[in-house]
Amino acid sequence: MSHQIILPRILQIGAGAAKEVGTIIASLGCSKPLIVTDKMMLELGYIDRIQAHLPASEVYSETVPEPTQASILAGVAMVKKGNFDCIIAVGGGSPIDSAKAMAILGKYGGSMRDYMVPRVVNEPGLPIIAIPTTAGTGSEATRVTIITDEENDEKMLCMGMGFMPTAALVDFELTLSLPGRTTADTGIDALTHAMEAYVSKKANPYSDSQAIQAMGLLAPNLRSAWHDGMDRKAREAMMLGATLAGIAFSNASVALVHGMSRPIGAFFHVPHGLSNAMLLPDITAFSIPAATSRYADCARAMQVAIASDTDKQANHKLMDELIALNEELQVPTPAEFGIDKTRFFAVSETMAEQALASGSPSNNPRIPNTREIVELYQNLW
Repeated sequence: MSHQIILPRILQIGAGAAKEVGTIIASLGCSKPLIVTDKMMLELGYIDRIQAHLPASEVYSETVPEPTQASILAGVAMVKKGNFDCIIAVGGGSPIDSAKAMAILGKYGGSMRDYMVPRVVNEPGLPIIAIPTTAGTGSEATRVTIITDEENDEKMLCMGMGFMPTAALVDFELTLSLPGRTTADTGIDALTHAMEAYVSKKANPYSDSQAIQAMGLLAPNLRSAWHDGMDRKAREAMMLGATLAGIAFSNASVALVHGMSRPIGAFFHVPHGLSNAMLLPDITAFSIPAATSRYADCARAMQVAIASDTDKQANHKLMDELIALNEELQVPTPAEFGIDKTRFFAVSETMAEQALASGSPSNNPRIPNTREIVELYQNLW
């Protein structure tokens, strides 16, 4: 069996990579970029630093965490009217996901629901140059975007080559000022990407190689980056690990954690990485019986188990590590986050149905039914 691997055309990796943005867009034959970002990136001076290396550019800074259709409409209108020839996305996963949606909607029109799975969007939108400022989502190297339909609190999963950035500038120096909470949530998000890609039913030898390397970079360095944000060695490892994890899941898909995470984010506005972190230990425990050796490989790659450990021993160590990591990085339960229990339980079946509809749970080693997902949600409380 053969596997198609989709990657950005250009990956510029390492300290100072973001400074190459002008050279990169020129090499793509572009000269009029629209920068898509958020207000925080603007306030922190990131955009001034990027624009110093660009020809004349305009900025759209109205993206929001967990982007919605409404949050990108003005940006789509700007793309349609502005005669831009490329989009530069600067920020975490939300600005990059917003830019992906704008690049397609600005060129082809329609609404985001027109492009959600099971449709595969392979039509090329405007070229996207992604400059991530967090080590987590991997969106700079994925053919995926997620936009919330605010009318029914559904996170719409959209996939296809049309959403793959043309270039990704992966510069760990942009993460040195990242707050601890963001470091933790995006770091566990990246670790989840790598683990789920490795145990996914769509895994392949290429995605396996990227996932294993990603886990080996992320797991041993996440605590260091969280405790000392200026630890350059840890930050560099986290940034590269997050990109490799993005490549892995973009080419193998995510599974049950992500399927269940999206509805929590849509209904209760929990940041995506944080809802993944809440779910990861319980979903791993649920899934291990169906992929004992694959999860044991994860434990060894993360350096929490050794080669001589049996798979059973390795998986015990993996569970101990995931629980300890959440405790040390202060990942809250839904109750501690402040979610209302009555509403959480009331919408758990709807969330389960949305999770299954996304398709991600069908990639899981152990595929749950609606009742089992409801039980997993309620046990998470």
